[in-house]
Amino acid sequence: MNSSPPFTERELDRIIEMAWEDRTPFEAILFQFKLSEKEVIKLMRKHLKQASFKRWRKRVNSGVSQKHLKKRNPEISRFKCSRQKAISGNKISKR
Repeated sequence: MNSSPPFTERELDRIIEMAWEDRTPFEAILFQFKLSEKEVIKLMRKHLKQASFKRWRKRVNSGVSQKHLKKRNPEISRFKCSRQKAISGNKISKR
């Protein structure tokens, strides 16, 4: 990652979790953690087993995933579930 600060273990876990979620677009990760899609891919490659990374990339590029806003239903206008706790800036909600 270019100029992004090192992430805590908890932040890394959350980024990876968000990347795995089909309905969480890359733009949400960019908004919350200031990581572009390319940086997320690098992070996933670094922190996942090779087979897991390949499975993730295949899924992201399939028609199942809605990681790209262009593939997303235009009626969905939010990054998070209405039942999810609020996330502000790059802060992780308390669990």
